[in-house]
Amino acid sequence: VGIIDPPREEAISAVRQCSAAGIRVKMITGDHAITAAAIAEHMRIGDSPRALTGAELELMDDAQLAECVGKVDIFARTSPEHKLRLVQALQGRGEVVAMTGDGVNDAPALKRADVGIAMGIKGTEAAKEAAEMVLADDNFASIASAVEEGRTVYDNIRKSILFILPTNGGEALTILAAVALGRMLPVTAAQILWVNMITAVTLALALAFEPTETDVMRRSPRDPREPILTGFMIWRVVFVSMLMVCATFGLFLWARMDGADIETARTIAVNTLVIAEVFYLLNTRNLLAPSLTLHGLAGNRYIGIAIAAVLIFQLLFTYAPFMQYFFHTRAIDADSWLRIMVAGVVILAIVELEKAVLRRRRGW
Repeated sequence: VGIIDPPREEAISAVRQCSAAGIRVKMITGDHAITAAAIAEHMRIGDSPRALTGAELELMDDAQLAECVGKVDIFARTSPEHKLRLVQALQGRGEVVAMTGDGVNDAPALKRADVGIAMGIKGTEAAKEAAEMVLADDNFASIASAVEEGRTVYDNIRKSILFILPTNGGEALTILAAVALGRMLPVTAAQILWVNMITAVTLALALAFEPTETDVMRRSPRDPREPILTGFMIWRVVFVSMLMVCATFGLFLWARMDGADIETARTIAVNTLVIAEVFYLLNTRNLLAPSLTLHGLAGNRYIGIAIAAVLIFQLLFTYAPFMQYFFHTRAIDADSWLRIMVAGVVILAIVELEKAVLRRRRGW
């Protein structure tokens, strides 16, 4: 009589996903080496069918084990001590280690791993207590899904930062430019507060609902020591801040030279700043990938809702008498709106060009 307990199809697919995402999957089991090698081959774990046994691990010192653990992906006939040593050896190589287990004998390794993952259904209480996470469905595919979700959340945090900092930088630098050039302020304090209020609760919030980017599980893992504000992000913040200053201050000066009064020029400046943020929001939806695609323009319905809300607010800000009274704004003509929209489109195009240059340099 032959009995087989084949791996789940979703687990095999999840192993492939992890490999594509730069996550190296290793099998550490108490089963016989032949059994372990057969299961690993079925699940496409590792490049070599060779399985290292616990007896062979016993003969290795820490230096030998550290070298071996980088080459071998299948470990059979292992004891709790072997599992713990393997986790420590991987960490000694600078790896971030996630360990799964369900038994009491897995508890030491689960506790030592960077991320200990216990089985929620078949796992013992000792394993659950030692682990940081518990899989409610005992399904390896859930780990791959968690990695994808985690990368998406991290991406969206970075996108929010890349949106908020340049927009705030553009506002601050516009004021500084006016002071440095001895000009009247293009926007008042109340108008700055208005811009921050409507963009924070609409445009910035919409980025929290961004869907997963198509390449998120094809990227290599990031360095855990990498700061969230990288050199690339600092460059983007400064670059976009300067673009917004040029657009806002430039159209303000243009309006003044055309003979517009200070209230009308400031109304143009505030609308330029907001419209620039609207167009830059489309850029920010993808950190480096092009945004001028169907997915980039229509992949998040909350973006459309946020933009529509902002435009309605700005029309009220510009034309509603009570808003004109509180914020000292004036109605502006179609030519002014055309200049504002052109400025927004130019910012969108320049940032997309910058992303294309960066993609080419990185070999995308």
